[in-house]
Amino acid sequence: MPNEDINGISIYLEEFGSGDPLVLVHGSWTDHMEWPFIVPGLAQRFRVVVYDRRGHSQSERLPTQGSVHEDVADLAAIIERAGAPTHVLGNSMGASISLRLAAERPELLRTLIVHEPPLFNILRDDPKTKPIAEETNGRILPVINDLAAGNMEDGARRFVEMVMGPGAWDKAVPDAAKRTLLNNAPTFLDETRDPETLSLDTQALARFQRPVLLTGGSESPPFFAPVLEKLAAVLPKATRKTLAGDGHLPHITHPQEYVALITEFIETASYGRN
Repeated sequence: MPNEDINGISIYLEEFGSGDPLVLVHGSWTDHMEWPFIVPGLAQRFRVVVYDRRGHSQSERLPTQGSVHEDVADLAAIIERAGAPTHVLGNSMGASISLRLAAERPELLRTLIVHEPPLFNILRDDPKTKPIAEETNGRILPVINDLAAGNMEDGARRFVEMVMGPGAWDKAVPDAAKRTLLNNAPTFLDETRDPETLSLDTQALARFQRPVLLTGGSESPPFFAPVLEKLAAVLPKATRKTLAGDGHLPHITHPQEYVALITEFIETASYGRN
């Protein structure tokens, strides 16, 4: 499918299958090729929409400072194009963007599934969790410093191993994925310079009345769990689930199980059937 004009920039979009629309929102560093292991299974039940977020891979990258608000507006436009309201699945930064949309434009979503959003700043208002936010933000600083100095591979390696564990860059990241990460590293650096990237209006989110599935991996770094717990306490119709044996990328490590989980959640939440 050719690129389409979304909010005045060129965005790469693809659709698969038929049925109710389900929009997938990828995280930082990556692109629509994050999803190939789960798209075939989901497309048996849904019309699946994948896209490259602005600044990533085949979508346009502007020379100006970006904003998470632009990502939210793009997602809103893609949902409206697909036929709002839709189901939405977001991973990592894509989960953060999806939650922001739920807070700002709740009428656009039917259900929401999010895996490990890095919204660490929502932990700052609680003395018990504030140190987690400060420690996590401190751990990302060497990544930012590497990227700002033009050391893209060093920065990408640091980030991957912070999230996936020591040695992951060499052992778990294929060469094609490394090329994608390095290509999109400037956009990640741009995201870190947006002061709102790690924040969310939880009071607005508390008004979101649609079903939400909040997932985290049992093997993920511990700094994601407090964010999910905070979100679970805020959202009135949230289901919190820990995925045994999974880390930050369940759609890659356990795709069949993840497809089954997503399908069951949407069908039960939306249509009242198992």
